[in-house]
Amino acid sequence: MNRLTAGLGRALAHYLEKQTGRYAQFSVTPQDMLRRCLRPGDVLLIEGDRRISAAIKYLTVSTWSHAALYVGDKDGCDLIEADLRHGVRYASLEDYGHLNSRICRPVGLAPGDIDRLTGFMRSSIGKTYDLKNVIDLARYLLPQPPVPKRWRRRLLALGSGDPTRAICSTLIAEAFERIGYPVLPETYPDPDDPARREILHIRHHSLYAPRDFDLSPYFAVVKPTIEAGFDYRALRWDKPAAISPPSDRA
Repeated sequence: MNRLTAGLGRALAHYLEKQTGRYAQFSVTPQDMLRRCLRPGDVLLIEGDRRISAAIKYLTVSTWSHAALYVGDKDGCDLIEADLRHGVRYASLEDYGHLNSRICRPVGLAPGDIDRLTGFMRSSIGKTYDLKNVIDLARYLLPQPPVPKRWRRRLLALGSGDPTRAICSTLIAEAFERIGYPVLPETYPDPDDPARREILHIRHHSLYAPRDFDLSPYFAVVKPTIEAGFDYRALRWDKPAAISPPSDRA
């Protein structure tokens, strides 16, 4: 049965990796600007243009369908990601140069924790993608899958649970979990002082999706255009069309 599941997972992975043919570029950052802005430990969120991207965006009700960790190694090995067909591997920024992206930066990491974070990701190179999760995701490519919004996040945690397998956002969440850095933990009132304090409860890393790094109050959203010294007065606009003054009539 496992062999049948693996074979079906590989076939679905091949299908889901196909581009959709419908993609709108609205926030594509020039590669040189993006590279200058990134730091080791940053999470790069990507809006993918493949069929699996549509399933993930539906389930998470989000723009972002993929996540990779910036490690800043040389020779084009900028990122580490869990790829659907190739497993955990190095990737280059150029691979995503045509896609909308966002940088989410952990705040105040000590150099030693950055080393532990990136070291865990490097040690994960070669792990395979959780193909059982691919089968689960494929069910939700129907135009209107009957899945209530409140249940969708849990559906991303239906994988095999095998530690030698990985999914893009869960692998990165596990890396941050290992250094004690919060992504989007649940909070509970402190029974000793419920009015003033909260206790954080770390959710299992299998429940994390790419959008959680964007929503997290512990990650800064970094926009390379602004970091490079944005000045709205220096923009060049097309000559605007004549605009009629508003009418006084209600």
